[in-house]
Amino acid sequence: MNRDEAKSILLLYRSSADAADPQMAEALALAKQDPELARWLEHYAAGQEQVRSQFRAIQPPPALKEQIISEHAARSKAKTRRDRVVSLAAIAAIIVAFVFMGHFWSNQPKYETVSNSLENYQVRMVSIANAGYAMDFTSGDLAQIQSYLSQQKAPADYALPGPLQKATATGCAVQDWDGKKVSMICFATGKPLPVGQPGDLWLFVADRSSIQQATTASTPQFRQVGTIITATWSQGDKVYFLGTAGDESTIRQYL
Repeated sequence: MNRDEAKSILLLYRSSADAADPQMAEALALAKQDPELARWLEHYAAGQEQVRSQFRAIQPPPALKEQIISEHAARSKAKTRRDRVVSLAAIAAIIVAFVFMGHFWSNQPKYETVSNSLENYQVRMVSIANAGYAMDFTSGDLAQIQSYLSQQKAPADYALPGPLQKATATGCAVQDWDGKKVSMICFATGKPLPVGQPGDLWLFVADRSSIQQATTASTPQFRQVGTIITATWSQGDKVYFLGTAGDESTIRQYL
């Protein structure tokens, strides 16, 4: 079993009970031996938990219980129209579910149908930053960071905006995106950091060819992804994605 085959199987992993499956057990064993696959699984599991927690937070509409009881009473009184009422109730329930879920997802970061779209890339990278991560290389020297990323064959021929060059670098990591490597350069803004968090300002650099619908604009495009304000722009064959907690004015000072 190679890394890509293991990833396809691990996409179905939800809990330790799944490890009873022989293929899942083999994929998990490979993840323990392969550091890159282990990082991918850690980030994927964190993203899945974030989605599950959002679902757990969903509360049904207050009047839904009364509506169901009322419709049930109406069906009981109209025996001759039972089939019609059941059909209408089922349709109504489906409509309510779609409307409710549409409202919920309209306020959440969305995964587009195109799996490697720019929107999915942005949500994926933010989830990595939010979920916690381990830096592959710790250094405050931007030249050393760039040299390390080059040795790892991750995108390293990048150019940082002037203000970002003056920010306090803390290190870097190599992330996975659709089988391609993404360079993650970490900075500290000077705000107090939670224990174990190596930075609170992150720059992701990816080859533009690895992201469908990637922006070609050299002017930063801003987007709020959860609590993280992000800026995305393109330069040469690279897509730059910068994120930190705050609003547009917070991130502009680094561009």
